[in-house]
Amino acid sequence: MDVKDSNGNILNDGDSVQVIKDLKVKGSSTTLKRGQVFKNIRLTSKSGEIECGSGKSTVVLKTEFCKKA
Repeated sequence: MDVKDSNGNILNDGDSVQVIKDLKVKGSSTTLKRGQVFKNIRLTSKSGEIECGSGKSTVVLKTEFCKKA
């Protein structure tokens, strides 16, 4: 299964991604700002989602809102 970012680049475990759009976090009052970089991502069983560590919590991002850093 190939997981691709918004530009069509293939993502792997441990890559770094950058958010391309301001995103509100569901269930929280925080907002992920455009340009924020997440390091050491993990792929999920769904091809359109990745897991990222944000502080002490884990955030699941859709790959259409991030690009490989």
